[in-house]
Amino acid sequence: MSTQNNTITENTSPTKGMTRRRFLSTLLSTSAIAFMGSPLLMKVAHAAAAGTKEVLNGAHWGLFRAVVKDGRFVEAKPFEHDIRPTSNIANTPELVYSQSRIKYPMVRRGFLENGPQANTEERGKGEFVRVTWDQAFELVAKELNRVRDTFGPAAIYGGSPGWKSVGRFHNCRAGLYRLLNMNGGYTKGVGDYSTGAAQVIMTHIMGNPEVYAQMSSYETVLEHTNNIILWGCNPQETLNMGWVIPDHKGFTYLDQLRDAGKNVISIDPLMTESAKHLNAKWYAPRPGSDTATMMAIAHELIKTEKVDEDFLSEFTVGYEELKAYVLGETDGIEKTPEWASKLSELPASDIRDIAAQMANGTTMIMGGWSMQRADHGEQPHWMMVTLAAMLGQIGKPGGGFGYSWHYECAGVPSANNAIVPGLSGGKAPENMPPAMPVARITDALLNPGETIDHNGRKYTYPEFKLIYWTGGNPLSHQQDRNRMLKAWQRPETIIIQDIFWTASAKFADIVLPATTAFERNDMEMGGGASGKYLFPMHQVVEPQFESKNDLDIYQGIADKLGFGDKYLEGKSEEDWLRELYSKALAQGKAKNLEMPDFDEFWSNPTSYVEFPTTDEAIQYTRHGEFREDPLLEPLGTPSGLIEIYSKTVADMGYDDCKGHATWIEPAEWLGSEKAKQYPLHMLSPHPVERIHSQTNNISTRDNYTIAGREPVWISEEDASSRGIKTGDVVRVFNERGETLAGAYVTGDLRKGVIRLREGGWYDPEVPGKVGSRCKYGHANVLTIDKGASKLSQATIANTCLVDIAKLEGDVPKVTAFDAPKGA
Repeated sequence: MSTQNNTITENTSPTKGMTRRRFLSTLLSTSAIAFMGSPLLMKVAHAAAAGTKEVLNGAHWGLFRAVVKDGRFVEAKPFEHDIRPTSNIANTPELVYSQSRIKYPMVRRGFLENGPQANTEERGKGEFVRVTWDQAFELVAKELNRVRDTFGPAAIYGGSPGWKSVGRFHNCRAGLYRLLNMNGGYTKGVGDYSTGAAQVIMTHIMGNPEVYAQMSSYETVLEHTNNIILWGCNPQETLNMGWVIPDHKGFTYLDQLRDAGKNVISIDPLMTESAKHLNAKWYAPRPGSDTATMMAIAHELIKTEKVDEDFLSEFTVGYEELKAYVLGETDGIEKTPEWASKLSELPASDIRDIAAQMANGTTMIMGGWSMQRADHGEQPHWMMVTLAAMLGQIGKPGGGFGYSWHYECAGVPSANNAIVPGLSGGKAPENMPPAMPVARITDALLNPGETIDHNGRKYTYPEFKLIYWTGGNPLSHQQDRNRMLKAWQRPETIIIQDIFWTASAKFADIVLPATTAFERNDMEMGGGASGKYLFPMHQVVEPQFESKNDLDIYQGIADKLGFGDKYLEGKSEEDWLRELYSKALAQGKAKNLEMPDFDEFWSNPTSYVEFPTTDEAIQYTRHGEFREDPLLEPLGTPSGLIEIYSKTVADMGYDDCKGHATWIEPAEWLGSEKAKQYPLHMLSPHPVERIHSQTNNISTRDNYTIAGREPVWISEEDASSRGIKTGDVVRVFNERGETLAGAYVTGDLRKGVIRLREGGWYDPEVPGKVGSRCKYGHANVLTIDKGASKLSQATIANTCLVDIAKLEGDVPKVTAFDAPKGA
């Protein structure tokens, strides 16, 4: 590999040349400009029209050059090295000027006139009153102090377990935690909705949550892998978005995997876009039966003597206990393919065929997160690791398992970079209450004082009197909406800080309008798991209406609470950006690398830093160091090895999560009696063109809605038997609620399964009424609110039975995206 000098590109027009400056050694640039040997401070060539300007900014869906004309954000141009720009980029300006924007600080009239706990049943239908920012700051500060002093810090819930806008400094979650910590503490959530079950069980089994880890380099998969198993994994859809600013490089590797002609198997109730793209063999089991199918594959590996006993002996503990269970020696039930076939409805011959293919060469199991968002969701991920261990593939180039292949373009080789840190959430006070499992918020509100099990400990729900939520949309991501609405009437005060009038904002007492990421200055890493870029995020336009930056809102509250001088330490936005960037510079210095100073980095509104990729990263194999020397590179488990049997988990004594992976029947599924009443299993996967509920309120929605509603996918056979055709408005219902959706009839879905993507905005036909039908297609009206097990207490959104019928009569108008009257 050749090496060139480190380079800053200084193009201000397409014809200008480049000067060179040394920053780093050894660069393998994956961009269209093939520089090698340096990180690059790229200054993008651009020529703005008269009266316009262009600046770089970004979002979870990609980097773009924002075009501003006469002070208005008029166009977003995709980053030139974005492999597959998403449709959301073109529609980004809509977010700034959306009819859903919260324009002013607002307070529910009943709360403003009568104080906390004033007719909380009016939430969601009560009138809002505009107040000044000073009034809002005073009101929030007064409530925080009142609840803390009267009930203690545990009665305050800092609700921000979900997403936020990109940006290292303007982090609304960290800013809230910082404020509440300085004010004496609060109850925080632990875990998340995406991977709640897996991250808990994987920590016991692998010593690491695994779900957000960098995967083995795609280069090693291309070179060494014979078989790819997509088990509930659909990267062709989910790689559109990222936690940081994506460049979508993962799609390039998916194309290369397709062209390489690998043997690909997709195990999923849906013939996914990834299965089609990779020409996969499709196996469609019943939802909820994955663990049983894996058990039968393990049985077949044992019976055909395809188990790597040497690997199990050296790198794992507890295989004999699992083997005895699979062979039926402990419970009298042998986990044969015939046994699993009755549960999964996969033919026993197919299960044997899958086992044979997995054992024939080097196999990479790419596991998705959907099957762990289900009752007993710990079990399939635990059993998947067990299968990879039985094959002896973990830590082997091209083999093993991974749970991030569909997230953040994991597998794209990591860059040798310096990371700008984020804003600290501050030091927690000594009397900080214990954290609560995030998915149990409804249960906690309804049952204060109740004690539950959680990961080996007992947890007692506080009585929450005040909820302060930012960076998330609880009336979107929490399960069983009608149960939650009852619970939402319990707190005395609910504060929502957001950009838009989501359902959560409409059901609040105090509503604080925040800016978009395009109305402030910040920085963010880019490229997903690769960390390939450091992007500036230059302010595009001034804050709209009376919105304020999240941190400025917290600062105003901190002033009223009496510690305003400490909250942001008297530093300006620019001061903080310089300080955070200086820490990245220190990282670079420690690596003997050079980076541009802040002024050079920030001075050009279209410049960014591109970091090099090393040969070591290109050859990276996850768990390779452990496999090479388990004594010097042990896992973070009690044994230092892969724990197929976990004594730690076994000693907890839970009946719903034992010492090894176990088949446990879900609370409701197509194999249960309840299926006679509700014969369709509803899956609620990640949407393709938005991030959960983010961007549901812009015209990108027109690309996927049917009859102006979320599409519900239904098999041809199930649709025919109900007289449903594509384009019909249908009722999707069970005993928990009902929602309307637009029917999409497909041959890509197995019979008995429907697909209604999560994140559609809740739109009750009668505002504020518990049990009201949703008009738009909100999936969580239907889902069950139960913990996956006593271990994780995670969400089980994909454990859900429903039925569908064609809507008769008038079709109600969708109003989910309208601001409340007068707002």
